Amino acid sequence: MPQLLGEYDCKIDAKGRLRLPAALLKQLQAFGSSNYVINRGMTPYLTLFPKTVWEYESAKVNALNGYIEKNQAFKRYFYRGATPLEPDSADRILLPKSLIEYAGIKKSIIIQGMDDRVEIWDKEAYLNDISQEPADFRKLAEETWTSVLTPPPNPYNNPPPGHVLP
Repeated sequence: MPQLLGEYDCKIDAKGRLRLPAALLKQLQAFGSSNYVINRGMTPYLTLFPKTVWEYESAKVNALNGYIEKNQAFKRYFYRGATPLEPDSADRILLPKSLIEYAGIKKSIIIQGMDDRVEIWDKEAYLNDISQEPADFRKLAEETWTSVLTPPPNPYNNPPPGHVLP
């Protein structure tokens, strides 16, 4: 399965366009499309999904029972602000104004490859977030890794029933 790695210091222009770094674009090509979906992150940052990853994650969200209140709330928040993106000829993507405001993005940003997606942070918020390292990283790793006994199956080789990847 392709994996997105790296931390990139970038800037957005006055129109809200972000030029994706060449090294990141090369990694994103492994997902088979230059189309993306951007959305809110779990905290004030943005998440850029390769289209194939978005489709897989959406299929899982869509499988939730929408008649259960918590599921409905999750689905609503998951899709809130989701916007399809396609880079222009200069490999720039236009970040939606509402998402720029949500993430508190000014001009300087950090792009962080995170497995199969990309986090886009306001630089100051990112530096603040990473400065709050856990007091005992070894204990956190032990607690986290005990839940992973074997690697999960590759979702891009085993999509959910009825799901077709491009």
